[in-house]
Amino acid sequence: MSDDLFENTPTSSGDYDASSIEVLEGLEPVRRRPGMYIGGTDERALHHLVAEVLDNAMDEAVAGHASRIEVRVEDGNTVTIADNGRGIPTGEHPKYPGKSTLEVILTTLHSGGKFSGKAYATSGGLHGVGVSVVNALSSHTRIEVARDKQLYAQEFSKGQPLGGIEELGPTPNRRGTTVTFTPDPEIFGERKFSPKRLFKLVRSKAYLFAGVEIRWKCAEKLASEDVPQEAVFKFPGGLADHLAEQIGGRECVTAQPFAGSQDFAEEQGRVEWAIAWPLFSDGSTSWYCNTVPTPDGGTHEQGLRAALTKGLRAFGDLTGVKKAKDITADDVMNGAEVMLSVFIREPQFQSQTKDRLTSPEAAKLVETAMRDHFDHFLADNMDRGKALLGQVMERMDERLRRKQEREIKRKTATNAKKLRLPGKLTDCSGETGGETELFIVEGDSAGGSAKQARDRKTQAILPIRGKILNVASASADKIRANSEIADLVLAMGCGTRKECDAENLRYDRIIIMTDADVDGAHIATLLMTFFFQEMPDIVRKGHLFLAQPPLYRLTAGKESRYARDDEHRAELEATVFKGKKVDVGRFKGLGEMNPSQLRETTMAPDSRSLIRITLPQEFEQRAVVKELVDQLMGRNPEHRFNFIQNRAGDLERDMIDA
Repeated sequence: MSDDLFENTPTSSGDYDASSIEVLEGLEPVRRRPGMYIGGTDERALHHLVAEVLDNAMDEAVAGHASRIEVRVEDGNTVTIADNGRGIPTGEHPKYPGKSTLEVILTTLHSGGKFSGKAYATSGGLHGVGVSVVNALSSHTRIEVARDKQLYAQEFSKGQPLGGIEELGPTPNRRGTTVTFTPDPEIFGERKFSPKRLFKLVRSKAYLFAGVEIRWKCAEKLASEDVPQEAVFKFPGGLADHLAEQIGGRECVTAQPFAGSQDFAEEQGRVEWAIAWPLFSDGSTSWYCNTVPTPDGGTHEQGLRAALTKGLRAFGDLTGVKKAKDITADDVMNGAEVMLSVFIREPQFQSQTKDRLTSPEAAKLVETAMRDHFDHFLADNMDRGKALLGQVMERMDERLRRKQEREIKRKTATNAKKLRLPGKLTDCSGETGGETELFIVEGDSAGGSAKQARDRKTQAILPIRGKILNVASASADKIRANSEIADLVLAMGCGTRKECDAENLRYDRIIIMTDADVDGAHIATLLMTFFFQEMPDIVRKGHLFLAQPPLYRLTAGKESRYARDDEHRAELEATVFKGKKVDVGRFKGLGEMNPSQLRETTMAPDSRSLIRITLPQEFEQRAVVKELVDQLMGRNPEHRFNFIQNRAGDLERDMIDA
């Protein structure tokens, strides 16, 4: 190779060398990428700051160290949260000479008293980032601690201390921690706290722990018809009181709701629930873990669904209603008002915003605790049990009727248009009472494994070749001419655009199953874009799902576990395999998994997890979502770049176990 080549090639060493590598220290990562810690910088993220501080106060109450919490919403977009608990330790931290423990907690990620479980048996804050993140994203923070009959205070700005900790003198009649903070406009812009939203949050927290009194105050100018200037919340009945308020005067299937609580065995925590079945209106669900809302449900939801479903099936068998064996969890849950709160040690959540509980043990703990209570609820009053069973059976019959109609349409379409179905579609027989599913997989290798792993009666496989056309940036003619998209449209059988009708969909679930890597995520994104634009009714009616194949298999001795990503792997290594020599195998793609592994982890309904793709409530107007999809998937790359820079982490998905 000639020297001329090097002499004529522009050097780039000045653009990328050792000095180009940034090392972010302290809380700077939080300010640079708030979406990684609180899900973005929108209104939801703004209010999440209050939830983080309030969760700490609630943890003190649940641990038995605080009986009162005060929340004040003040002028200037400032919130104060005070408790009468033990107070944050203020002495010098042994690992940071010259710094108080208070300062370490407020300025260091992953610091706190909830890792070992010694200070808190159950808590909502686990990662040690909550209050430090609030501090990092606030223009001003003031902490007051009343501890050992002395009052201490320290102030911060944008995560940096404005001075050392101050000792303000004796305070014999005061104890606990007071946090006052003002979100930084540099991060959140002109967004302001909604008193109505905070009032609802505070009220719901009081229902979750009967032993706490929460006092609400807000500035006079912020009060309204819906938000009083002052209020005191204390609900001895817990969730039962909450449910009674939610139901109001509505008539329900049973005169009394199914409500109660139960401690788990071996001091593993407890569960509380309250459920009613309104007759003439839709219900709602509220899920909590350690007083933290988990709107996407999770493993505690699975336990409740299993307890109710198995209980009603057993009651049907007891009363001679043999068809009750076909009851599903959806039959029981649809239309119900459901509230579930669990307290468990070291819970695992899907993300820092804790939208979904993933602790595997929670499902069995909740099911076991609730099952006996539900059996007694049904059998102690046979008329009540039969009334509920009858209502659920009506829902089951309606579901089976609709399914039969769809199955007839599916079979008719298969018989009448057999030659028009995609040749690479491996269809299911549909000769079963189970719900049918279509798995869209990338590549022949993955398709081959999926065909061997599937349930031939209920699961169909459609392989696609690589990354499909990006419909958001393609013309209508180009979309119609694309063979991969044509195959998808034929397999669905429900039409496209304005002609799309989910009632004609040939399957109950459409499951996108791609590799657990960046390319797989890109393919899944392109497919979701296709369904949103070309088959919107499928998304709207909740038929679209994402499979969750694992990325790793961890083995130590005879015990094996699967990890869906690096974070989950780290959790397993720190808990299940702690102190053990672990053999880690990485799946490079679905095609590398043998059929039995693919079935167990990703395809079998009783052991897999699916993410349902829906439109978040705040985006019910489809035009808003269309604009967002166009920004992210359209022709202009600048829009994507700006979104990644400014709004990373804002997207939400509704995850269910199916």
